[in-house]
Amino acid sequence: MSIPTPTSDPAASAASFDVAALAALANDFFVQLPNGQAPAAPIQAPEPVLALGNRAPSLAPAAQTQTGVPDKADSAGLGRGNGFAQGVPEAYAALLPQVDLPAPPAQAASLPSGSPYYFLGESSAYPSSGVNVPSEDRVTARSFGLPGEDDLRVLLAGSVPREQAPQAEKKDTWFYFSDLSRPDSSLQPSMQGSAHPLFDVNAVRRDFPILQERVNGKPLVWFDNAATTHKPQAVIDRLAYFYAHENSNIHRAAHELAARATDAYEGARNKVARFIGASFAEEIIFVRGATEAINLVAKTWGAQNIGAGDEIVVSNLEHHANIVPWQQLAVEKGAKLRVIPVDDRGQILLDEYRKLLNDKTKIVAITQVSNALGTVTPVKEIVALAHSVGAKVLVDGAQSVSHMRVNVQALDADFFVFSGHKIFGPTGIGVVYGRRTILESMPPWQGGGNMIADVTFERTVYQAPPNRFEAGTGNIADAVGLGAALDYVDRIGIENIGRYEHDLLAYATQGLLTIPGIRLIGTAPDKASVISFVLKGFTTEEVGKALNREGIAVRTGHHCAQPILRRFGVEQTVRPSLAFYNTREEVDRLVRTSYQLATSRR
Repeated sequence: MSIPTPTSDPAASAASFDVAALAALANDFFVQLPNGQAPAAPIQAPEPVLALGNRAPSLAPAAQTQTGVPDKADSAGLGRGNGFAQGVPEAYAALLPQVDLPAPPAQAASLPSGSPYYFLGESSAYPSSGVNVPSEDRVTARSFGLPGEDDLRVLLAGSVPREQAPQAEKKDTWFYFSDLSRPDSSLQPSMQGSAHPLFDVNAVRRDFPILQERVNGKPLVWFDNAATTHKPQAVIDRLAYFYAHENSNIHRAAHELAARATDAYEGARNKVARFIGASFAEEIIFVRGATEAINLVAKTWGAQNIGAGDEIVVSNLEHHANIVPWQQLAVEKGAKLRVIPVDDRGQILLDEYRKLLNDKTKIVAITQVSNALGTVTPVKEIVALAHSVGAKVLVDGAQSVSHMRVNVQALDADFFVFSGHKIFGPTGIGVVYGRRTILESMPPWQGGGNMIADVTFERTVYQAPPNRFEAGTGNIADAVGLGAALDYVDRIGIENIGRYEHDLLAYATQGLLTIPGIRLIGTAPDKASVISFVLKGFTTEEVGKALNREGIAVRTGHHCAQPILRRFGVEQTVRPSLAFYNTREEVDRLVRTSYQLATSRR
């Protein structure tokens, strides 16, 4: 028998194959086997099906480790599993399980339907919203770039129609919820080709060993990322390598291990400088965390430049770590602490901020993302307004660096601080960025080794920054670990992380709004992946314990941000906070458990 031969023309080749004829040929083949028996059931021509493999990108196999666990995500954030990266993200809607929930309460019934979020749509477990969007390719699961700024406004405003929703003030600054077409090219990510590069959350999850843990017999769901993030294997391995091969004190030694340790430590400083867009590595100071970083600035620059009658401006959104050091300084110096108010959605009131500024304002200390509400503040405008009256600005980036691109030069910040453990690095390491000209004029904070050029009993000559501010033996290994964490984030791409978290936040918000008696605290249109809520009839501790029984970790309490919670009339909230290794299924578990608790006493 003859078998058609493909031609060089793909279309002609495809046409030359008759599927039914091939099935008949296969049956004839089995008859001619040595046992002479045909298959029990004749082979039938298959029905046409959607072939995902034909739609997904062609991906090369990835090498396996000895344990079979992938060593890392590749440079595009693609996964390694069973020898091949998977071309279709977990968010492919048709593959996702359903969550059977009772009919939603009236609070969520009026949410608009349809959504550009690739977690939402016909397979969503929750009521969809009525936003008209282009037809979505469910196979490649695109998120249409950075979708949903207007739609998220509607969602976070509850049932307020779009035309009635408050209009946010026009801004120049870029946030990851916002339009990529903003003209500020220094802040725009480089997006070649697709507007939404492939992101494989399953590949990312395999890089985090702790996500395999079980709590109370259930798979761990880590929704406490605003408190601390987990560490990828690449960071764990880098720490182990340092202690196995490079462990030494740094600087001032002639031996090989000191050279290795110094190179690793200073290499991490260079990585931090590049990651946040600093002009010079010397502008990066290693400290224990964002709290120590703010205290360093308050007790050096602040002690030097703040006097009686001067004014320090903070916002109502601040973590205690960005309130207490300035409060202490104000008491010590006879200065005044002034507070930028927020509106009922948790947004900075820029007009009120302008009224606070005057020639007595010496420094403005502002968070870029609220740890309690997730509000993204208009930092670039805040900095520019402060500079217009001659004030300096410190930006607390502890909650922003893991979610969005930070460029300290574009923000024009004088100081920027963050903690390593909030961006998948080790605990006990943090960063102060300071403009070099300012650092050079600042006195040291602590005295000791490493920060001096010359000491006699009559006088001490200090080193130039950053060594001037790093007295004693620093946290060398964890600085190196922080560098590895930034490398990991860079391989995946902070813009990819931001997009994925944006969509997951929208999905989680919509799901939580189906729960009777829930009240979301903080519904600003520009939000990072933090949700804060209270549940009528239950204490936050009761909610937290119910979730913990299901293996779901959330933070309950005041989140070291009592002033902003009291602004909304509450003392505590439940705070799920998301990261790029969280999934839609984990959100479903959160919503299901919260729903069951909310209806258990009805």
